[in-house]
Amino acid sequence: MKLHHRHDWNLSPSEAVALQQELRSEVISDRPIDLDRIELVAGVDVSVKNEQSQAAIVVMTYPGFLPVETVLAQRPTPFPYVPGLLSFREGPVLEEAFEKLKTVPDVFLFDGMGIAHPRRIGIASHMGLWLQRPTVGCGKTLLCGRYKDLAEEKGSAAPLIDRKETIGVALRTRTAKNPMFISPGHLADIPTATELVLRCSPKYRLPEPIRLAHNAAGQFSP
Repeated sequence: MKLHHRHDWNLSPSEAVALQQELRSEVISDRPIDLDRIELVAGVDVSVKNEQSQAAIVVMTYPGFLPVETVLAQRPTPFPYVPGLLSFREGPVLEEAFEKLKTVPDVFLFDGMGIAHPRRIGIASHMGLWLQRPTVGCGKTLLCGRYKDLAEEKGSAAPLIDRKETIGVALRTRTAKNPMFISPGHLADIPTATELVLRCSPKYRLPEPIRLAHNAAGQFSP
């Protein structure tokens, strides 16, 4: 898959923050995803073990969720863990994995944040600028913002608010389980990102493409 190379990754944490401030204005988070035209959806995740990062991208049919392609990439972890700077820890190995893709998904679901981020450019938004395809952030834990209590039933949702701005939703993808934190990455909006994640979560808390990517990323070769 062809990427739109935006910058090098060899940055200090302060340089990384400055780059986020520079790129954030390019993120498009108010464009609906055309859900009726989706045929392929990809899940994206990265696991780290012994300072080695392994990226996995799993492409599935939609809405049948049959695996079409799985790609892996592995390289030394280049950047410390700093909340809000996950892109710079995972971006290099993701770039390598994306370049291996033979299919071109219609939309990418990331295990990580989109605009639900202090500078409104989480990994789904940041890598969306490289992909120039619709991307959605699916966070398992809250990075920023607040939300009101939501019902226990699957499909219950509450706006995620940060500094008086709606940046996503807390979405219950499985009854009585902790919510996911959904936000547009790039070329997406909150309503269609939320609806897509719900449709991609027929059984588990994690959307099916992310669940399979998570499993694949965690299987390191001996």
